[in-house]
Amino acid sequence: MFGEFKEAMTKEFEMTDIGLMAYYLGIEVNQREDGSFISQVGYAREILKKFRMDNSKSINTPVECGVKLSKHDEEEKVDPTFFKSLVGSLRYMTCTRPDILYVVGLVSRYMEDPTTTHLKIAKRILRYIKGTIDFGLLYSTSNHFKLEGYSDSDWGGDIDDRKSTTGFVFFMGDTTFTWI
Repeated sequence: MFGEFKEAMTKEFEMTDIGLMAYYLGIEVNQREDGSFISQVGYAREILKKFRMDNSKSINTPVECGVKLSKHDEEEKVDPTFFKSLVGSLRYMTCTRPDILYVVGLVSRYMEDPTTTHLKIAKRILRYIKGTIDFGLLYSTSNHFKLEGYSDSDWGGDIDDRKSTTGFVFFMGDTTFTWI
């Protein structure tokens, strides 16, 4: 089927077959026997170097359990431009790293007026990435098509405005296909 489509498109448009995709917009694609594995190892190394965390000690979790941040933190203010650049880089990492999505969303709330506490949390995420740099997503070739979904909420966990943070993840078989 794919061969027929490719042939029809080649007749209609000027095209060149450059083989299997290996890299796209900072996302590495490793096509293998059990499926396609996508990751951002190169991009992760780049941001670790950019934010001078490439020689930092790695850690096992992206955030400490039960951390509560506030806009009314009395800590020293940090450069918002630097903080926005760091958080923006981390947000792009969530394309292949649903494991950091919650904490990246958490620090994203404080981009307008960040403090040293917010910066420490963002740098902790980088230390976690350093230790899990080869993590990514496997889109398997499995024939298991059971749809499963999970969700969670912290029920008014934001100490500034009492809003809730909700997240979900859906799997088709053993493959994650959407999350927030």
